[in-house]
Amino acid sequence: MEMFKSFLSSTGFFQMSPGNVIMILIGITFITLAIAKHFEPLLLLPIGFGIIAGNIPFAAGMAVGVYDQGSVLSYIYFGVSQGVFPPLIFLGIGAMTDFSYMLSNPKLILLGGAAQIGIFLTIAGAMFLGFSGAEAGAIGIIGGADGPTSIFLSSKLAPHLLGAIAIAAYSYMALVPVIQPPIMKLLTTKKERLIRMTPPRIVSKREKIFFPIIGFIVTALIVPGSLTLLGMLFFGNLLKESFVTERLAETARTSMIDIVTILLGFSVGASTQAVRMVEEGGVMVNKGFLTPQSLMIFGLGAFSFAIATAGGVLFAKFMNLFLKEKINPLVGAAGVSAVPDSARVVQTVGQSEDPNNHLLMHAMAPNVAGVIGSAIAAGILWSVLVPA
Repeated sequence: MEMFKSFLSSTGFFQMSPGNVIMILIGITFITLAIAKHFEPLLLLPIGFGIIAGNIPFAAGMAVGVYDQGSVLSYIYFGVSQGVFPPLIFLGIGAMTDFSYMLSNPKLILLGGAAQIGIFLTIAGAMFLGFSGAEAGAIGIIGGADGPTSIFLSSKLAPHLLGAIAIAAYSYMALVPVIQPPIMKLLTTKKERLIRMTPPRIVSKREKIFFPIIGFIVTALIVPGSLTLLGMLFFGNLLKESFVTERLAETARTSMIDIVTILLGFSVGASTQAVRMVEEGGVMVNKGFLTPQSLMIFGLGAFSFAIATAGGVLFAKFMNLFLKEKINPLVGAAGVSAVPDSARVVQTVGQSEDPNNHLLMHAMAPNVAGVIGSAIAAGILWSVLVPA
């Protein structure tokens, strides 16, 4: 009978807290959005299931959680906490990215840079709310709409906020089709949304090969902190464009990135334990997911994402003041680096006004420029905000 009672007390049902129930419901919501609404299913489904797994209570001494040294999940989570997975994802992204649209119309690169304003305004907001400079930098990068970059930077600047930042970043990436269109329509007129742009020129094979080499050397020399992410991004792109390493490029953009995405998504989800008590200075402090800090991070992330979208659109309108050949301001919204979702949103919103207006190829230019821009921003923040 004592053994039976001991077993009952060790079950998850016995140890379940209201916080665990809330997090499990959040995990189920993520899975529902992935399956029913097709919101970033490759990300939200692993994360959602990981949230459920991370909030199944277990008896003390059973090393099965993400934060339990020696557990299987802790070894998987090592790739997140030490910033191993994000560069591997960037390698796969580089191997599937076509930079020709950006190279054919270089002025659209400025829109990718303009969208990064959300990052820096959010840093100021986070510091106003009491976050340290390093924490604010890690939170602000959510505005780049780049999950791997957010994870990489938070692992360097604010590891204790990694779970909340990662979930916020991927949540807003998944909600790109919901968040961006109202902002785009609010900041543009119907006449602006009907602007048709000249088809991009054809980019030569030589340009495509030279770009990742020159692009990496220039960006790495300017911002050495971006070396890891951009090095893998440009390396993956060179594998693709050289046409002599097609096997490697195919592996990077298919099986490798899929495996890493599964491990990253599940382990990030599993790191969101509702309550996790940690001793600091002789006092037990809750480092779990359900804290006021997490709610503030989600609010700041939404603010950052909205400002980044608005920044790209408004900067396109500003550029039109000086250009003879006008830019459709909707294209500026693709400056956030949710590739290729934000570019698709631009295409959808544009075609809702004019079904024959094809903006996707133009939107891909600031979209991929935003990937580079967010990585550069992360490198800058890492170099100036790294904790002593």
